[in-house]
Amino acid sequence: MTDTLAVALAQINPTVGDIGGNVERLRTARTAAPEADLVVSGELVLSGYPPEDLVLKRLFQERIEAAVAALADDTRNGGPALLVGAPWRQDGRLHNAALLLDGGTVAAVVLKHELPNYGVFDEVRVFTPGPLPEPVLFRGARLGVMVCEDMWKPSVSRHLRDRGADVMVVLNGSPFDLEKWGVRRRMAQERVAEVGVPLIYVNLVGGQDELVFDGASFVLAADGSFQVQAPEWCVGVVPTVWRRSEAGWACEPGVVARRAEGLEAIYQAMVVGLRDYVGKNGFPGVVIGLSGGIDSALTAVVAVDALGPERVRCLMMPSPFTSQVSLEDAGLVADRLAVRLDRVDITPAMTAFDGMLQDLFAGLEPDTTEENIQARVRGIVLMAVSNKFGHMVLTTGNKSEMSVGYSTLYGDMCGGFSVLKDVYKTTVFALTRWRNAVRPQGMLGPDGVVVPERILSRPPTAELKEGQTDQDSLPPYEELDAILHRLIEDEQSVAEVVAAGFDEATVRRTWRMLDRAEYKRRQAPPGVKITDRAFGRDRRYPITNRFINGI
Repeated sequence: MTDTLAVALAQINPTVGDIGGNVERLRTARTAAPEADLVVSGELVLSGYPPEDLVLKRLFQERIEAAVAALADDTRNGGPALLVGAPWRQDGRLHNAALLLDGGTVAAVVLKHELPNYGVFDEVRVFTPGPLPEPVLFRGARLGVMVCEDMWKPSVSRHLRDRGADVMVVLNGSPFDLEKWGVRRRMAQERVAEVGVPLIYVNLVGGQDELVFDGASFVLAADGSFQVQAPEWCVGVVPTVWRRSEAGWACEPGVVARRAEGLEAIYQAMVVGLRDYVGKNGFPGVVIGLSGGIDSALTAVVAVDALGPERVRCLMMPSPFTSQVSLEDAGLVADRLAVRLDRVDITPAMTAFDGMLQDLFAGLEPDTTEENIQARVRGIVLMAVSNKFGHMVLTTGNKSEMSVGYSTLYGDMCGGFSVLKDVYKTTVFALTRWRNAVRPQGMLGPDGVVVPERILSRPPTAELKEGQTDQDSLPPYEELDAILHRLIEDEQSVAEVVAAGFDEATVRRTWRMLDRAEYKRRQAPPGVKITDRAFGRDRRYPITNRFINGI
């Protein structure tokens, strides 16, 4: 029995399905902590998280078992033990598990007891819950091992305390949203207060489709204070030293890293989400329709910060309704970001479509049909560049537009990923002003003002007809976003929003637009989840829906 333990917290960025690559990432983390007794990693790090239905494939399960055997064998001749998350078959059922690999064997298996089935989580679909776990004896310490959701319910930690656990160790796959850090911290501190023992919390990091994991692993002392806080948004191994006294095990104080909040956290999430979506899916770069407006400008800035200017290509696609100011502003953004900007005039295509459709449309006045043709022509041009050069198209629509359907199917919605999908228009303005003032560490874009002030001060416009602005069709964004936040994030009824002081006609019109746009949102590309009510993963409404009054 020892009175000292060295435990390394390994923040790893796995890729779902890349079992061999994830094995190597775990080996790299273990090599980085040669003095550790134990290296703890995140939930399902071996398969990547969330594996969804992929985990049901028998061959996938067999490859996981082979990978576990290989990692266990790494521990045969000493060195750090590994505590890894993996899908695991036991008694003919598939579980979300934590595996202790030590001395060349799978020394202990802890099955996740509480399976989340809400929001972005569908674990009940693929996993079977395990029994309440028992402490794991490791080199004199009794570890109360839990897997993510197990920490969120008091029954598991209380059971482990009653069975003699000295330290709680939690393997997590906890995705970012703006409210998540506060909830995580509160839950962890509540568990510590309830059971009176310290807690190790290890999270994943990196992007997986719409989800982004922010890392931010930590250690809490038995009094709930932070002893160690790992950096956010980056891979790394944080060593901790534990000593036993008559009062129990305690972690020596270490570095408590600074946390990003507010706009900085949103921006970091967008950058990491885009970087990993592009990188993990093997795209050489991205292509963006740069209009001279704020949404495409911010999308381009995020892309350059994530990928570097050499992997970002922009197209300006003017029509007869494109102003000289828009042409100039698109050029200024491209120059400041040092990205390639090509110009493709879409007027010939618009003329061709007018000719093709003139007999069908004879006697009818131009309307949004012709406006949407412009947007769809631009989509065709962007997809042609994507097909020819392999770059993924980034859409530039924001959450305000997606909420009310202020977008064109197969037009400006055309693309493979949406950076601003979960970001309201007012936040787009705030983020742009913030990025003009701050260049966060690790960004690949330039310092200084990246989006000219003129873009920030111009009234937003799609420029699909003369003199058009967004407010011809929508309430002012400050009002619209406030209403949308109440309807979407807060799930308030129309009556509740009106009672908060908003005009009833505007609220009802906004709700109708929100309801009717569901069919568009179902066809939108994936995008980074920022809020706890992101479209697609969190907020799921039927397309065919007649319950439209007073929700």
